[in-house]
Amino acid sequence: MPNVTRGVLVEYGMHVPPLVLEFEFNPQTLSRTRSITITTGNAPGTRGGYDFAFPWETHRVAQGVEVEPEQFNLDILLDATDRMAEVNHPGHAVANEFGIEPELDTLRAMVEPKSQGPGGVQTLASLGQGSGRAFERDQYPSVLLLVWGTHILPVFLSSVQVDETAHLPTLRPYRANVNLSFQVIEGNNPFYQVEQVRQAVGAGLNAARSPASVLTRVFGAG
Repeated sequence: MPNVTRGVLVEYGMHVPPLVLEFEFNPQTLSRTRSITITTGNAPGTRGGYDFAFPWETHRVAQGVEVEPEQFNLDILLDATDRMAEVNHPGHAVANEFGIEPELDTLRAMVEPKSQGPGGVQTLASLGQGSGRAFERDQYPSVLLLVWGTHILPVFLSSVQVDETAHLPTLRPYRANVNLSFQVIEGNNPFYQVEQVRQAVGAGLNAARSPASVLTRVFGAG
């Protein structure tokens, strides 16, 4: 049987119990969106950008640029059918009783705001550990690590959409299609810094394999 690398979503924090979700079935598609907002000026002569002729002048083409955080969207399948059918499976008893409810509860807990408790332990804000006054509540989203192959990305889970497609007699779901939306945390943190280095190395590998004739064709012979 091939050794399949599975995606993992884990909360980076002192949460009790720890929140971890391993994708039992890796999604076939993953959508990544990177966008920027460019300011080029309102005068007719600057429509589309200011004038430039040489590479060292390109910094003045626009008045400014705002980079939006990268967004991820992926669809995963949660299905307890195999665990329910295999008596010797470690998760057989739980799957027969609860279906995929524990996985769905984990995702809901990941998207719920947290409050800082004693000793730095994080708890769900809805459990009432914070102040009773809304303006005094110290609530914040979970920082998650999306482990995907060679990528370990710090993210916020911004949306969870669940379509339950099969249920146990108790009406607990045992199969569901789940859409997850993430926003990458692009601040000064070790995970994103490593990702930036990995990205630069990958771009360098691509440049190295590009034939010199491409640059010659674009810019002309020296």
